[in-house]
Amino acid sequence: MLKWKKIALEAGKLVMAVTASVALLPFTALGQGKEPVKVGLVSSKSGVFAQQGEEVIRAVQFAIDEANAKGGVDGRKVEVQIGDDESTPDAGRRVAEKVSRDGFNLLIGAIPSSVSLAIVQNLDRWDAAYFNVISKSDKITGDTCRVRSFRTNHSDSMDIAMINQWAKDLPEKSFAVLGADFVWGRESGEAFKKSAEAAGKSVPLALYAPLGTKDFAPYIAQFKAANVEAIWVAEVGRDAIAFVKQAEEFGLIPAKKLIGHALILNFMIDATGKALDGTVGTTSYTPDLEAPRNKAFVAAWKAKFNRLPTDNEGQAYNGAIVMFEGVRLAGSTKPADVSKALRGASVDTLYGKLVLRAQDNQLMLPNYVGRAKVADGVLRPVIEHRFEASTMPGPSGLCKI
Repeated sequence: MLKWKKIALEAGKLVMAVTASVALLPFTALGQGKEPVKVGLVSSKSGVFAQQGEEVIRAVQFAIDEANAKGGVDGRKVEVQIGDDESTPDAGRRVAEKVSRDGFNLLIGAIPSSVSLAIVQNLDRWDAAYFNVISKSDKITGDTCRVRSFRTNHSDSMDIAMINQWAKDLPEKSFAVLGADFVWGRESGEAFKKSAEAAGKSVPLALYAPLGTKDFAPYIAQFKAANVEAIWVAEVGRDAIAFVKQAEEFGLIPAKKLIGHALILNFMIDATGKALDGTVGTTSYTPDLEAPRNKAFVAAWKAKFNRLPTDNEGQAYNGAIVMFEGVRLAGSTKPADVSKALRGASVDTLYGKLVLRAQDNQLMLPNYVGRAKVADGVLRPVIEHRFEASTMPGPSGLCKI
């Protein structure tokens, strides 16, 4: 009997010792048994959006590395599988399905709306969730909305609502339009034309160039001949760079002013020298945002890369932290759980504390107009006007989630 009491006493001491040791283990060690967060980073490594894709991939990877250095997300290591969507919907759908089937089913990163729409329509079939960080088409939060699809950037309708207000105050009286010949470019051009004409201005010329256009000389000739003061530009990627360079070469600018929808992006400014200096346009993110989360992000980014983050990098990082917050709120990595936890949630973002609108999973962001000018020693977009989220349109009646 004494022997068994002694054994029991020793066993009790062992349990106490183990318990004490566990209590002293670092947080990361305690979380090692949890299911990792598996991110499917699908973006453009090739094709017309390759430069923007490079920025998005860099920023999401930065968010992942940062999270892992701090013990993971909810004590879970973050893993990533990267796929090239080649800037096309067919390749995007194919690679998104592959990474989802491999278990990396928290998807993020596509640039063009066509790729995002191809992904969104398959989320239930792949058992995935998707975080849209760049694509703007209203269909994503409209008739193609899904419970598992979240937009953490501005939609076309949000930009257009801002443009409707902004166009009234533009000093020019006559405009032309150059848009990319796909949904986003046409929606932007048509919305600007309608807003400008409603404000009593004239828009006698609207041209739409096919994606992949390299020679803009025929368009530039028409703009030079048109009796207009400024040109509304809604072009994308390499096409936009080609247009701005040729517009400067053929004397379209500064003779006529450019005003743009996503025209004064960092990569555009960097690729076109001083051609866009002084140009005004919409801007979705700059490192000047005053939110504490943004200040911390900018400081960390500068420490690693010795430069400021670009607009695409800021938006992509913002989407990643929203996704990670969904994992924390859900206490789970399952796409259905993460989606349920985020719907209607208030999340700490680079823009401040914002709500993911329950009716369509749209992050309710303020919006901005900026100007390309020198700040911090570099030519970059600088915010001049802020439009509050309260001025943005309500959810689309076409979204049935």
